[in-house]
Amino acid sequence: MSGKRDKGTGGNPWVNKTGPDPDETDEPEEQLPPSPWNLEVTPPSPWGDSGTPGPGPGPGPGAGSGPSTQTSSAWGDKVGPPSLRRPPPEKKRFSVPPLLIPIGAGLLVVALVAVVLVALSGGDKKADPGQSPSPPPGTPTAPVSSYQPPPNALAVGFGVTLVPAQGWATVTWEKSGKQVAVYPPGVTPAPNAEARTFFWVRQKQNVTANAYLLGIVEGEVENEVAQLGNVRNLPCPKDVLVECVAIDYTSTAKVNGEDVKVKGFVEAYRRKDNVVTALDFRTRVDFAPKAEADAAIMKKSVIDSL
Repeated sequence: MSGKRDKGTGGNPWVNKTGPDPDETDEPEEQLPPSPWNLEVTPPSPWGDSGTPGPGPGPGPGAGSGPSTQTSSAWGDKVGPPSLRRPPPEKKRFSVPPLLIPIGAGLLVVALVAVVLVALSGGDKKADPGQSPSPPPGTPTAPVSSYQPPPNALAVGFGVTLVPAQGWATVTWEKSGKQVAVYPPGVTPAPNAEARTFFWVRQKQNVTANAYLLGIVEGEVENEVAQLGNVRNLPCPKDVLVECVAIDYTSTAKVNGEDVKVKGFVEAYRRKDNVVTALDFRTRVDFAPKAEADAAIMKKSVIDSL
C-alpha cells in the first residue's frame, strides 16, 4: 500500500458535497399536453338555443347558457323529452278556381248586353200582330219585278211565267215546271203521244246554271246518237241574273221504229237568289223553222218575268 487515496469517480458518500446535484443540472424533460380524453365534456342540448360548440374539448366559444350547459344531464334537469304531437294544420282559405274566372266574366258580359238590348227596345214583350217575321240573314229572296204577265201566262214558280205561243198546247200531266207542245194533226195530246216539238221551262235551287244545263241535255239525248255543242256563256239580259249559259245539240231518235232527225237547245239562267230557270227546247228537224220562231217568242216572255 502506498497510503495515497485513489482519485476515482467515487467518493465518500457521507461527506457533504458543495457542488450542484447531478440531477438538478440535467435539463427538464419535455412534458406532453394534457389528453382531451381526460377532460370532462358536457354535451350540448339539441333543444337549446346555444350556438355551435367549439372545436376543442369542453364548451366552445359559441356555447350558450341552455339547460344542457347548466346541468349535468344531457337533456338538462329542466328539459323534458321532445314532443311527439304534430302542429295543428293550417286553416284552408276559400279560393275561386281559375277556370271559373273567365266563365263568370263571359256570363257578366252576356247579362250586360241583354240589359242594354232590353233598354233600347223599350222592354215591350208584345209583338205587333200585323208584323210578319223577317227571314233569317243569308236567305235569298225573290227579286221584286215590275213585269206584269198577260192573263194567259202560265206560272212556273218564284215569280217566273211562260206565255204559250199560238197553237201550243199545255202538257197538263207534266208536274215539273211548265211544258207546252205541238202535236201532229189528228194526234190527241197524251203521255204516250209523240209531239213534233216542245218547250219546257223548269227550275231548281242552289245549283249552278252550268250543272243544271248539263243534267238536262244528258237526259234529252239518252239512248240517242247525239252530237253536242260546247257550253257557251250568254250575256245576261237582266241585272238580277248572275250566270247565263247555253248549249245546242243534234241527235237521231227512234220514233215508231223510224230514225228521226232532232235538234234542240238548253239555256239556264241563275238569279241572285240562287234560283236557276232552264229553257229546254226540242223539235223535229222537218218542223224546225216554225218551232224555232215560236220558241223565240216564248223565251222572251220567260226572260221578261225573271
